[in-house]
Amino acid sequence: MQLTVWTYEGPPHVGAMRIATAMTDVHYVLHAPQGDTYADLLFTMIERRNKRPPVTYTTFQARDLGGDTAQLFQDAVRESFERFAPKAMLVGASCTAELIQDDPGGLAAALELPIPVVTLELPSYQKKENWGAAETFYQLVRAICGPLAPKPGTRREDREPNRPARCNLLGPTALGFRHRDDVREISGLLEKLGVIVNVVAPLNASVDDLRRIPDADFNVVLYPEIANPTASWLLRTFAQPMVKTVPIGTGATCEFIREVAALAGIDPTAALNDGTSRAPWYAKSVDSTYLTGKRVFVFGDGTHALAAARIASKELGFQVVGLGTYSREMARDIREAAKGYGCEALICDDYLEVEAKIAELQPELVLGTQMERHIAKRLGLPCAVISAPVHVQDYPARYSPQMGFEGANVIFDTWVHPLMMGLEEHLLGMFRDDFEFHAEASPSHLGGPAMDRRGDVEANAEVAVIEAPVEVEAVWDGLPVWSPEGEKELGKIPFFVRGKARRNTETYAREHGVHVITVEALYDAKAHYSR
Repeated sequence: MQLTVWTYEGPPHVGAMRIATAMTDVHYVLHAPQGDTYADLLFTMIERRNKRPPVTYTTFQARDLGGDTAQLFQDAVRESFERFAPKAMLVGASCTAELIQDDPGGLAAALELPIPVVTLELPSYQKKENWGAAETFYQLVRAICGPLAPKPGTRREDREPNRPARCNLLGPTALGFRHRDDVREISGLLEKLGVIVNVVAPLNASVDDLRRIPDADFNVVLYPEIANPTASWLLRTFAQPMVKTVPIGTGATCEFIREVAALAGIDPTAALNDGTSRAPWYAKSVDSTYLTGKRVFVFGDGTHALAAARIASKELGFQVVGLGTYSREMARDIREAAKGYGCEALICDDYLEVEAKIAELQPELVLGTQMERHIAKRLGLPCAVISAPVHVQDYPARYSPQMGFEGANVIFDTWVHPLMMGLEEHLLGMFRDDFEFHAEASPSHLGGPAMDRRGDVEANAEVAVIEAPVEVEAVWDGLPVWSPEGEKELGKIPFFVRGKARRNTETYAREHGVHVITVEALYDAKAHYSR
């Protein structure tokens, strides 16, 4: 275990909380000390939910360790059942309570409650949040649907003629990145195809909804990190096929439609000809030529990192120079994808290592989590958030999906705008000393004559500057210095590649014994690295 300022994932019991909070009639009793109740803030302050999570903590204190903490847990379970009247309960221990080994499952079973009580064995020191959410969802569905399972070897009945196909949407949770909007977008897409959404789970699902999961003809796995174990069990137990394509990006959405249509036995043509996506047109427009070949670094959870790299490379013409994830469960998929882009996969959960990699690769755009947003800000790079963990600003009140054709529009805007605004900022910087466009000029839309006040500015500047001749040879210590002209010329380079240009030029100067970096030295270095 490592102490750190930021973390990509919380402990697994936070993942369990995401499942319980997503559902309507499930309650989670967590054996935990007072300090482990912080997770409530993730839902009320970050996701901005209007009610607290359905979680009861035992909140034992140091003085309770000398007494009967087991009885404290049983009391919490009994009181939660009587107060909240859930249809099912989850019981488990936080990372701290795990050390006292009170056996929450056995203690809860001894109460003989008249509802399903699912025991969660979540190894806090080996696994993390997404794994905890996946395991919780799997155990809950298995506990509810297990008694409905047919005998092994039973053939699944064919769908009745003329009955529309039904599917389940599996994986969206509370605290998920744009999960609410993704469900709405994909539900609308399936409706256009003529496919009925049977159950969405766990988001907004009830225990009775979980019992109806086996009624569907197939399952749609929206978020593999969360839903893959459950969908795999449903395939083995109920012979329910699963749609594996994640519909993020125009190309993947089209492939998703074809996969769904094949399982539903319908014609996908009308849905494939959907005219709501403008991203492909923009990507082929003249303006997009500015974006072609941009070097991009991608990092996030497995699902969104894979999708982002594919969109960047196949749909926007970017060059993926770095690809990574903190989701170790999807490390194999990330490594395989990275080989296809000609780069080395980064599998880690240390944001300092990610920062070092970004600084080394010097990309022109970073696609990542809120941690990469801060990293990119420090490095002066444009950044777009593509994955959890995210902050409150990435839970917008507006409709803003990542999936489907509208999701492709949102992604295009989110990724391209930082680059376009960077170009505009660069142009404004280039012309800040121009006669008509400098900061002191009259607004052009007012129709007045341009006023050249640069003389006043320069006169004032001269008063503030104290000329101090520098004996370069006397102080040379192997580190080059920039001449005023060279520094000014460097400022004409777009800010998102200016750092790279500065570093390359200084490296060139050191290697070639250039003491003062002039305009000529800057362009000599550019020519050197362009060979």
